[in-house]
Amino acid sequence: MKSNDDFVIGRHPAVAALRSKQEINKVFLQDGIKKTEPVVSEIIKLAKGRHLIVSMVPKAKLDLLSDHQNHQGVILAIAAYRYATLDDLFANAQQKGTAPFFMILDSIEDPHNLGSIMRTADASGVSGIIIPKHRAVGLTSTVAKTSAGAIERVPVARVTNLVQTVKELKERNVWVFGTDVNGTDYRKWNGNGAVALIIGNEGKGISPLLKKQVDEMLTIPMVGELQSLNASVAAGLLMYQCFNSRNPLA
Repeated sequence: MKSNDDFVIGRHPAVAALRSKQEINKVFLQDGIKKTEPVVSEIIKLAKGRHLIVSMVPKAKLDLLSDHQNHQGVILAIAAYRYATLDDLFANAQQKGTAPFFMILDSIEDPHNLGSIMRTADASGVSGIIIPKHRAVGLTSTVAKTSAGAIERVPVARVTNLVQTVKELKERNVWVFGTDVNGTDYRKWNGNGAVALIIGNEGKGISPLLKKQVDEMLTIPMVGELQSLNASVAAGLLMYQCFNSRNPLA
């Protein structure tokens, strides 16, 4: 059997995967699951529509396949997630009819952070996410489950060198912003136009070489004793600041 990274775990992520163009090999449902439940019924209908094998298996097998995650009685065996190219991200923005808005994640290591960022990115109109190939989490089953289906809608490009990628973005007239304890108050940020926002590693922040490429640093004011936020929380605040500046109240 393939590794845990080749599974979609949970009911709503399964629906999102079945509705997408993601290549799916098999559908596993837990013995005794109520097939009349709306979400389960939809999973079966979508699976049959794609001529997929639906296997009824014991809970113990699903526990094993999911590494004891909360699978809700549903697991899909899938082909590895395909990464997008930088051109795909620009094309996605064009298809949406919006100026490009990219998230650049500098060595995010926690799959739950990546999944949460993807979920907010989908909600706030992000055109695509850029991650490095090395020393960072990729698109895994945990990321897919945490994203609640957003992994099927937000393209992710995986690049060898973030510094070179940022230079290419700037050559394509994208303004690049970073996050730091010192910078412009994020509430003053105007996210109109083609922009990219860098979120740094959970512990180390943005790497020094990447910082040198940033056009402007943004900071989130804090009054408590802790002077840092979880990466996905910080990313969420900034994504919605960009959303708000692009979609002002009438």
